[in-house]
Formats: sequence, C-alpha cells, structure tokens
Amino acid sequence: MAGTQEAHETHETHDAVVEAALGKLDLDAKARLLAGQDMWSLPALPEIGLTSLVMSDGPIGVRGVRWTADDPSVALPSPTALAAAWDPELARRAGVLLAQEARRKGVHVLLAPTVNLHRSPLGGRHFEAYSEDPYLTGRIGTGYVTGVQEGGVGTTVKHFVANDAETDRFTVDNLISQRALRELYLAPFEHIVENAHPWGIMTAYNTVNGTTMTEHRYLVNEILRGEWGFDGFNVSDWTAARSTTGAIEGGLDVAMPGPQTVHGPALAQAVRDGEVEETTVDTAVRNVLRLAARVGILEGAEPVVAEAQLPAPVDGEALAREIARRSFVLVRNENTALPLKPNTTVALLGAAARDARVLGGGSATVFPARTVSPLDGLTAALPEGALTYAVGADPNTELAAADKGFALRAICRDTEGVVIGTASAPNGQIQWMGSDLPEGVTHDTLHTVELTGTFTPRDTGQHTFGIKGVGAFTLSVDGTTYYDDVQRPLKGDPFISFFGAPEPRARVELTAGTPVEVSLTYVVARPKDLPLKAIGFTLVHQEPQRDPDELIAEAVAAARAADTAVVVVATTERVESEGYDRKDLRLPGRQDDLVHAVAAANPNTVVIVNSGSPVELPWRDEVAAILLGWFPGQEGGAALADVLTGTHEPGGRLPTTWGSLTDAPVTQVVPENGELPYTEGVFIGYRAWERAGRTPSYAFGHGLGYTDWTYDAIEAESTTDSATDSTSVTVRVTNSGARHGREVVQVYLAPADADPERPARWLAGFAGVEAGPGDSVDVIVELPRRAFEIWDETANAWAVVKGSYEIQAGRSITDRRVATTINV
Repeated sequence: MAGTQEAHETHETHDAVVEAALGKLDLDAKARLLAGQDMWSLPALPEIGLTSLVMSDGPIGVRGVRWTADDPSVALPSPTALAAAWDPELARRAGVLLAQEARRKGVHVLLAPTVNLHRSPLGGRHFEAYSEDPYLTGRIGTGYVTGVQEGGVGTTVKHFVANDAETDRFTVDNLISQRALRELYLAPFEHIVENAHPWGIMTAYNTVNGTTMTEHRYLVNEILRGEWGFDGFNVSDWTAARSTTGAIEGGLDVAMPGPQTVHGPALAQAVRDGEVEETTVDTAVRNVLRLAARVGILEGAEPVVAEAQLPAPVDGEALAREIARRSFVLVRNENTALPLKPNTTVALLGAAARDARVLGGGSATVFPARTVSPLDGLTAALPEGALTYAVGADPNTELAAADKGFALRAICRDTEGVVIGTASAPNGQIQWMGSDLPEGVTHDTLHTVELTGTFTPRDTGQHTFGIKGVGAFTLSVDGTTYYDDVQRPLKGDPFISFFGAPEPRARVELTAGTPVEVSLTYVVARPKDLPLKAIGFTLVHQEPQRDPDELIAEAVAAARAADTAVVVVATTERVESEGYDRKDLRLPGRQDDLVHAVAAANPNTVVIVNSGSPVELPWRDEVAAILLGWFPGQEGGAALADVLTGTHEPGGRLPTTWGSLTDAPVTQVVPENGELPYTEGVFIGYRAWERAGRTPSYAFGHGLGYTDWTYDAIEAESTTDSATDSTSVTVRVTNSGARHGREVVQVYLAPADADPERPARWLAGFAGVEAGPGDSVDVIVELPRRAFEIWDETANAWAVVKGSYEIQAGRSITDRRVATTINV
C-alpha cells in the first residue's frame, strides 16, 4: 500500500508541475513541442526547464540516435524468441536491461514493444512481434513494458493498430469487424494499458475502416484514452502523420520526425486560422509534459524512478544467452538425438553456422559489440578435434553489407572536394538521419561521402561488389573504377531504399589474404519532397560462388564421417525485414537440398532453424531432431552450444503455428484497390487451423524439453458462484523424466456448445513450473473474466457467454492432457 500511496503522490506532484509549465508556454512553443526537432528528439524549452526528450528504436536493443556499428548495443533475441519462452518475468528482465542500455545512451523513450499479431505467416516483420495469440502477446508485452519502465525509461507500445503486414503499409485500409478488432487486434494493447500502464503508444501508418490511424479519433480518443484510461503520449510512426487538423483532432500528440511535420508551425497556424482549438493543443502538450516529468527531464518534477531506486545492473551478455536458450523450441527429437552424446564427433554444416544472422532487418536493427555464431559456440564447447565444418549451402543469394574482412572509414567533402569531416564505418553502411552527421559536417555543406579502406578476402576467386541505395555512385576496387552512374529509386515504401535489394556492380578476381583498396563515393542528393534529411547507402559484397552441388557433396562427405550432423539453415534480410512481406515460406537458396542430402547420408542429423518466423520444413520427417532457434541475438551461438551439449534444456514453446503456406488458412496480405478485408474475422492462427480441420507441421504451444511430464489432475474453482469474475485452475504435473526441467502448463477454454462464430478453444492462461526427476508440483493458473467474454457488436460491449465450458490443460493446443468442466 505504501508504494501505491507514493505513486499517487508522485502523480499529483507531476500534474501540478505540468500545469504550471503549460501556463508559461505561448502557442508557438506548444506547437513546437509536438513536433520532432530532428529524427529522434523533441525540442528543449528552457523557459520551463524542459530538456530535449530523446527516443530510440528497439525492441531487441537500444540503437541510440546514431545508426552505426561504431556505437554498439546489446542485441537480445527476437521478440518471437522472447515470446517462445512463455515467461512474462523473463520479458520483464529483458526490459530492465534495455532501460539500462537506454540510460547509457541518453535515451528517454524506447520505441517498443511491437504487439501486432501474426495474422498471416507471410508478414515480413513478424520476427518483431510476439505471437498469433492476443493473450500471450499481452502477457509478454506487459512484462517487457513493466521492466523498461521500472528502469525509468518510457515505452511506446506499437503499432496501434492492425499493422499486421508490410505491403502498402502507408496506404492500406484494413477492413476489420468490431468484434475482431476487440477480441484480437486491440486486445494486447488493452492488456498492456491495464496491467503495465505504458507511458507511450505509437500509432501506425495504416488505415482502419476508412480512417488513417494517426487521425483515428474513435480508436485513440474514445477507446484508448476514454475506455482504457491511457494517460501517456501518442506519437506517430515516422512520417505517418498526414494532416494537421486531422492528427491533432484524432488524438495524435507528437508527429515524428522533424523538423518538417504536420505539427509545429503548421499547427500554430491552424489554431490562429480557427481550424483547431488551442485547448486541443493544450491536451496534447500535457501528455508530452507528463512523459517528460516521468522520465525526469522537466524541472520541478521528480522522475517516477529515482536514481537510488533503479534496478541493479544487468549483465547484458549473460541475459542475452539465457533468453536465447530459454527460447529455443525443440519440435522433434527422435531416439533422443539431443542432447549430444559425450565424446561424439560433429559435422557442422551451413553458411549460417559461420555467418550467423542474429536479428531481423529494418528499424529493429542494432549493432552488437560481438556476435557468437554457432561455429564459434560449438568450437568453444566441444573437445578439440570433435568438430568439422563445411559451408554446404548459403542462404544469401544476394550481396550483404561489407563486414568480414573490410576496414572502412567515411570521408565527407564539400563541393570543392575539401574534407570537412570523417567517421568510422565498420560494416560499410551509412545511415545518417537528421542531424546525425560527423562532427563539423552539415547537410548544407556536404557534397560527397566516400567509403574507403581495404578488403582482405578470406577466399580466393571472383568477388562481387555492389551498392544498396539510391543516387549517383562511383565504385572502385583495387584501383579500377567499375561503376560511375546513378541508381534509380524504387516506387513505393521509401524505407526500401535503406533496406531493399542491393545491386551488383563489380566482379573482381582476388586472392585470399591479399588486401585491396576499395572506394565507394556517393553524391549527396537533396530531394525537396522528403520530410527529413537522410543519407543512407551501403557498400555490399558477396564472396566467390562455388558450384552448389560441390558444396552439398562436401557437406555430405563431412556428415558421413561424423557421429552427428548439425545443419544450420536460415532466412536472410531479403526474406524477413521491415518494408515488405514474404512471397513464400521456403528457405532461400539450396538449403532444403542440403538437408535432404545430409539426412540421407547420416540418420543422426540435427537441424537448427535460424528464422524469426515460420518456414516450411519439407524434410522434417527425415531428420532426427529439429531445433527452432529464431533470431537468437548476439549470444546465440553460445546458447546453442549450451542446449546441444545438454548443459541447459531448450525451454521454448511455439508462440505461433508452423505449417505450409498451402495449408495456412489466412494468407492474404496484398490489398486490392487499396483495401485488405480481414474476412476471417476472429479466426487467425491456431483458431483458424482448427476451424479448417488442417494439421500444421507443429502446433501452437508445442515444444519438447530434455525430460518428460505427466499431467496428473486438474481442478477449477471460482471465487464466486460464477466463473465470470475469477476462475482459479490447479493442475498437478509430475516430472516423469530423468533430469530437472521446466514445463509450460497451458490452459485452454472450450465451450461445450459448438458455435460457428467462436473458436473451438482458445488460450486462457498459462504458467511455468520447474521440478526435479520424480517430483510433482501443483501449478495454479488464474483465468481472467475476459476469457469467457465476446464482443457483442449489437450492444457495443463485452458480454459473458453463459453455458458449460471445458477447461483443458496440456502441452500445446493439440496435446491436451487433463480437463474439467465448469458452468458459467
């Protein structure tokens, strides 16, 4: 109760300080505060003691205001991995670490978490969201937000709402029934607002039922702020805001980025012209000042979390490694192929084992100080001589950012060719946004940027160099100019210029170990129609391409000579990234061929799947074991070694259904005539698979460990005569295996009377439990009232559906072990 009283007093103090500060501001200052001053921050207002508020992308790390590998960040596993751990407390600990990272980088607000749903497996950005299930998403998101804000840093839960795919995301009108909106897409946001009280929400690019989200008065003002009582600030997704009056009247507080936005001077003028009431502006300013008070940058307001109250420092590498191994989902393990037997020999196969992909593409990108690949992790964990490696197959059929073997720097020159600034460029990528330029450089004086340095090949043969970006470029390798021309922009999403396909421009014969000079010069363009000043391009490279059949043959030979073959397969940034959706669920390149061939050569083949969201596994019945590794973060290889060698158990359960695209019930992500009807209603994910009577490759909730569990009994008890207020479910489980382990007890609710408008069953609660061999444990799972409700579109309200319900507990949606019945 003392904590509650203290929070109430802080809230009252903040309100008084906010009102006093607001009263000192004129209209122009108010309007200026509601617009970004640059890419990542709001302006300082010294007249009220307000310093500049700084935001940064997440959700797996805190990049800070500089997009460069020269400013490293801890890189945690992908959000799908965090959700696969089914542990809100682990998500809270991740949030605490990220708050620590934010404070280190001078960041006040983290632009995360993403709680959109996996509506279709083709969604290109699903690695950045948690799950297909709204309840699981809400629980994990609540833990994450709680942890970040315990560290004194704000969050912006995004993207509000229904940004569930990337195709035409700026313009698509998603047509969604009120029931589906409430029961699915709004549900995670509602859960997080109620239970974690986030300090921010980010509204999405897309339109919902005819109104763009940055102007959606009904969803923002009436539901988010009105029904749910959200009192934080509402910031647009970057460049999403389109109308001054529409945005401010629709509940948008801050339009980002700046300085050219629909707020700022345009908003002040709209007030003077009588188009907007100044009291509406005041409401938005209050929300921003309240956020400033909470994070401690408004004079006179104590931050919600004082310095002395900050959580103890977190070891980022250790936590990244723990989350990764807790997230790995063992979906197949025939004849106990895993963990590896002592003194076994291992053939590690796949380009992704050497050059690991640890995170997804797009604005979620951060740059860790180190990355542990599967090859690194297993080399360190296995005895000398036990491990061999072969490439086998490379998922990267395109050029990738210049990284391994490159030593580069950026040189900035003016129109006279005079050097005006320099910067390091550790991975051949330049992403300077807004004022994020090298010291001494301004957009007005900058004429060219040259990436220059050396490249030391690790393989002899024909190397390919290229360019990712738009504009005039000159590319030279080893003294020869190979390209001097203009790369034209692609239509559509402007982010594709940053994250899209690279263009090969030079093929050069090089010798392993012999360095050569490399230079890529970009002539800075100044398009007048862009809302922000940005310079972005990348030098890209591809190693010599050997005959794919030869590579597979080498891998097969290595597999035959080893006790166990471990094949690492992966997606690439061109498969899973912000800015575009997937065309299929196949692994890129010849990776499927590699697995087929290796499995035929060695029956003890283990496959590690390095992807952020589902891929098809056409060889799944041919191999001994399959471990889904997601995008495992910077310590992924070390965590993989922990799990393969058996020092730790793979702890994950599927947060989304894995199956073939042919069988997937919901696949449409491409709008027609600008509209995308969500015709499936409330039936997505496992709800849709079960309704269609189709069997996926691996069901929602599925995951094996290194021990076995028996479900012994289940009891349900309501706290009142009705189950509509609270229902407590007790499940007794026994560790019937030979080693200590962790189980995720999943509770599903199934109405006894079939109703075609309702799923056959849905996740209503879950809890994790640990036990030693032979030990029995009672697990208590609380079912919320909402589990028994639907959204009644006629009454425009939640309504309990009376009747008999079977409460089912088990290991997945399809592996339900015990059940009991209650009447509501």
